[in-house]
Amino acid sequence: MVFDSIPSLFNNTRSSSSDPYSEEYGNAVIVRAHPLGMARANNNVNVEGARGSELEPCIGLEFDSADDARELYSVYATRVGFRTRTGQLYRSRTDGSVASRRFVCSKEGFQLNSRTGCPAFIRVQRRDSGKWVVDQIHKDHNHELGDMEESRPPILPQRTPKGRKSSAKVSSKSKLKFLAEVDDGQPCFSRSISFKRIKTGGDGGQPKAEPYAGLVFSSVDEAFHFYLRYADEAGFKTRIGQLFRSKNDGSITSRRFVCSKEGFQHPSRIGCGAFMRIKRQDSGTWMVDRLQKDHNHDLEPQTRTHTKTSTASKKFIDEVNGGLDTLDLSEINNGVRSNIRQGNNIGSEWYHLLLDYFQSKQAKDTGFFYSVQVDNGVCMSVFWADGRSRFASSQFGDAIVVDTSYRKTNYLVPFAMFVGVNHHKQPVLLGCALIANESKESFIWLFQTWLRATSGCRPKSIIADLDMAIQQAIAHVFPGTRHRFSMWQIRAKERENLRSMSSEFKYEYEKCIYDSQTNADFNTMWNALVNKYGLKENAWLKEMYEKRESWVPLYLRGTFFAGIPLNESMESLFGIFLNAETPLVEFIARYEQGLEQRREEERKEDFNCSNLQAFLQTKEPIEEQCRRLYTLTVFQIFQKELLQCYNYLGIKIYEEGTISRYSVRRCGNDSEKHMVTFSASNLNVSCSCQMFEFEGVLCRHVLRVFILLNMREIPSHYLLHRWTRNAEHGLVCDVDSGVSCQELKSLMVWSLRETACKYIESGTTSIEKYRLACEIMRDGAKKFSRQR
Repeated sequence: MVFDSIPSLFNNTRSSSSDPYSEEYGNAVIVRAHPLGMARANNNVNVEGARGSELEPCIGLEFDSADDARELYSVYATRVGFRTRTGQLYRSRTDGSVASRRFVCSKEGFQLNSRTGCPAFIRVQRRDSGKWVVDQIHKDHNHELGDMEESRPPILPQRTPKGRKSSAKVSSKSKLKFLAEVDDGQPCFSRSISFKRIKTGGDGGQPKAEPYAGLVFSSVDEAFHFYLRYADEAGFKTRIGQLFRSKNDGSITSRRFVCSKEGFQHPSRIGCGAFMRIKRQDSGTWMVDRLQKDHNHDLEPQTRTHTKTSTASKKFIDEVNGGLDTLDLSEINNGVRSNIRQGNNIGSEWYHLLLDYFQSKQAKDTGFFYSVQVDNGVCMSVFWADGRSRFASSQFGDAIVVDTSYRKTNYLVPFAMFVGVNHHKQPVLLGCALIANESKESFIWLFQTWLRATSGCRPKSIIADLDMAIQQAIAHVFPGTRHRFSMWQIRAKERENLRSMSSEFKYEYEKCIYDSQTNADFNTMWNALVNKYGLKENAWLKEMYEKRESWVPLYLRGTFFAGIPLNESMESLFGIFLNAETPLVEFIARYEQGLEQRREEERKEDFNCSNLQAFLQTKEPIEEQCRRLYTLTVFQIFQKELLQCYNYLGIKIYEEGTISRYSVRRCGNDSEKHMVTFSASNLNVSCSCQMFEFEGVLCRHVLRVFILLNMREIPSHYLLHRWTRNAEHGLVCDVDSGVSCQELKSLMVWSLRETACKYIESGTTSIEKYRLACEIMRDGAKKFSRQR
């Protein structure tokens, strides 16, 4: 029995312990339904008279898939009088799979003039059983409802093969077949709703291209050709959408092919939701795992122009070496080659959310800064930094990490961060960004904007990815800054290119990279390695050898990196609170929560430094000096080096004038030795281990020489202000640091502003403190007047 609409299902509901069977029937949609929890049922209504009833979505309604829920919501919307579209999806933090989905009224949001911010939606959540259950619903609309039957978005037609007629009468509208017959002939319902569309073949000649979930292709190229043909027959144009990468090795795991009208980055795009996504299988094939066929615009009949477009696209793909499988960063857009990096990976709904947030922050924080990149009138990348982050940049922006680890995962949003290391050796936020694309121009804009936000305070070193676009952008904006490659990306490349090598090779490779002490040592070990394993022509190893000064520890030790380890990645600043898979509706709340937790940890360390004191373990005056100045964390590093220096023996091997040179070796281990050079005239010292140059704390070898020379104090220029308890007060401006007048003024501005902000916060907690604050300011104003 076939009904015209789905509401008839709930007119006669009778529970049954047997599991009803599924069936495919012509062009119908098979339905199994049993609402959970709050679902309504009326066992007293005759099934034959069920046509006029109404189906109301409700909390607890269960589906076999999210697509089933979308179709049911669309049917309900048509009857009530509104249109729908697919809203935000939410991913699991553990494996990145989709955990829930929202289906919303088409007038939700404000991205188009036709949208009114309608709040109506349903959300379905995936349970452990694999079922999808409605867990949130809002039925009220903020606009008038009307008849949608004649104005629904067109759905791709399906043909019935010639010579065959359906055994049941099917209307032109979507049909629902009610499985009312069981063995005893009584009507019954199952425990879930399962819609299944029945595909029909083409009529004669070449079969019609009809994508469906589970369709397998041998390559991405083949899948794209198939979708082009399907689009040509259906009457729409296509382009290549988002790609997704593996968390482990950065390789492409899935791709989306979308309708050319997807998104809102161009006036011709209207947010069409039609797409096909393919996912790489373990066998190397690609399978359709997600599919959306419905469009929100009229489809055009097949034309000669579009046929030429498809041909042009095919020709372009064929000319690319290796096809789409190797074309990571290219896009075919209506037959014209463009660079996908020139596109926009930021969903249009993000701009409205972020601009509202920025405006609210500016009202509270006078130091809040944000900037939006605009290209031909279209919003692209976004950068922002609050007053606290801008001040931190002036204090701890000498060594920064540009964290683009969002690329390790199937990200929803390309969220990047500028991260530094504070005086407690904790990660500190220096700015945030959403990166529209990964072009050189985007990164140049990003770095220039951060530089402008921090009043021109240039870093000494940057840890960032090894992509050519980033390398070129850093060289353009920070010409004197040392670029070190991100360790997570180096590790991913090693897994990708060295996975077939033996464990013996990997041991020798690690020893060459991390144990080499001199340039000659490294070259000798590297050449021996590639010759022994026949890797002289390995392209990746050749490239990495040419770029060795940007990732091999030996070449990086002489540059200040605030002690960020060379063989591991920096800990995530936001931890579990925020990542590239955080959904839109939760982003701001999680961002604020994660940032506040980090700043609370910093306040705790500030409190400990003010109220606690480390134990002295020697009688050396320099230990007492450093305990008084350093933060607890940094003092522990210094104290460890001081204690270790007693295990070393220092011997003067050279002296000329005021210059002395010492050989410092570990007792009982002659192979572990370093050279320390000391100048008595200016108290300058250097060690071949270069710990001070890399971390800003003197090493055990230098401390051994200082003790031999009976030095009672460490020279002030070896006590970096950034590691002291008062690093957040005054200026991070060491003697002979070469800071320009402009940079010095910027530092003074940020130091005074941050101090004033804290002063204001304390002065507004009560009337008494407010009066005290006013009195202090009046006294300060009088002192300023006397200075004039």
